[in-house]
Amino acid sequence: MSDNVPGYLALFPSGELKRRVERLEERLAECDICPGECGANRIKGKVGSCNSAYLPIVSSVGAHHGEEPVLSGSRGSGTIFFGNCNLRCVYCQNHQISQDPETQQRYEVSTHVLAERMLYLQDVLKCHNINLVTPSHFVPQIVKAVLEAVPMGLRLPLVYNTSSYDSLKTLQELDGIISIYLADLRYASNEMGRKYSRVRHYADSSRAAIKEMYRQVGNLEVDDEGIARKGLIVRHLILPNGIAGSEDSLRWLVNEVSPGVAVSIMSQYYPAHRAYRYKELNRKITPEELAEVVGLVERLGMENGWMQGMESAENYLPDFSVEEPFSIRRRQGR
Repeated sequence: MSDNVPGYLALFPSGELKRRVERLEERLAECDICPGECGANRIKGKVGSCNSAYLPIVSSVGAHHGEEPVLSGSRGSGTIFFGNCNLRCVYCQNHQISQDPETQQRYEVSTHVLAERMLYLQDVLKCHNINLVTPSHFVPQIVKAVLEAVPMGLRLPLVYNTSSYDSLKTLQELDGIISIYLADLRYASNEMGRKYSRVRHYADSSRAAIKEMYRQVGNLEVDDEGIARKGLIVRHLILPNGIAGSEDSLRWLVNEVSPGVAVSIMSQYYPAHRAYRYKELNRKITPEELAEVVGLVERLGMENGWMQGMESAENYLPDFSVEEPFSIRRRQGR
C-alpha cells in the first residue's frame, strides 16, 4: 500500500483492525486505557477517573485553521474535540469541555455517529485530516468508529492530538492506525505534573509515550503541497517562571528522540481556568522567557518546526459555548 494511504486501510481487510477494537474494548471492563489505570467498568457505565463512561463525548467538530501549517493547510484540520480529560490542568484553556463532566454528558454519541462525524469532516468540509483532540481516554471508541467508517469511505490520515499522558499498551494498539502524532511535552518533572495537572508520573509517562510515538511514525513527512502525511510533532507550551522545564525537555528530545524531530514552541499561555489561584501561573509569559527558549532551540540545533510570537497569548482562547469555538477571542474583562 502507498505511503500516502493511511495504514488503517491496510488493517481493515485482514481483520486486524477489528481485533484491535476487541482487545481495546475488553480493557474497558477494568479500565487501564490511560496511565491512571482506575479500573472502572466503563462498559457497564461506570465513570472512570477521566469522568467518562463508555460512550464517547464529542464536544465540537469543525475545520480548524489555527493548527500548525502542515495540519491546517488551506482547508483546515478536521478537529474532533472530545469531552473530559485524564488530566486536571489548573490553567486549561479548554476547561469548558475538559473539566465540566456534568455538562459534557449531554454530548455522548454512539461510535457510529462518531464515524459519521469523521466522514462529514472529510466529505463535506474537505479537511486535510481527522484531528482527534484529547483522545487518550476514548481510544477504544475511536478505533471502533474508524472500523465503522472505513466501509463508509474514510481515507484521511488520523492525527492523535494528545497531552501525552498515554499508556504504552494503548499506544501500541494504535501502531499503523495513527499517521501523525501531535504530542504535548508539558513538564520535565513529575512534581510539576502532580501540582498543576493532578496526575502521577506525568514526565515519566509522557517521555515513554513520545518515544513510542516516534518509533511508530518517525520524523515529520509532508506531501507535495506541504501537508503532513506522517510523523511526530511535539508541542511545548512555555509556562511562566520556568514551570515547564523547557531546557530539560528540549534537551531530552534532541538527545533521546531525534535532533530532527519537529517541535512547535508555543507562547500562547494565558492564565485561564483556576490559574489565578497560583501566583506563579497568574500571568502571561514575558518576552524574556520566550527569548530564552528561542535561544535554547537555536543552540540545540532544532531546525524543524514552528515558533509562536508574543501576540499568541490572546489569539487561541476558545469559547466552546458557540458553534465555532475559535472564531472569536476571549479576553479578561470582555
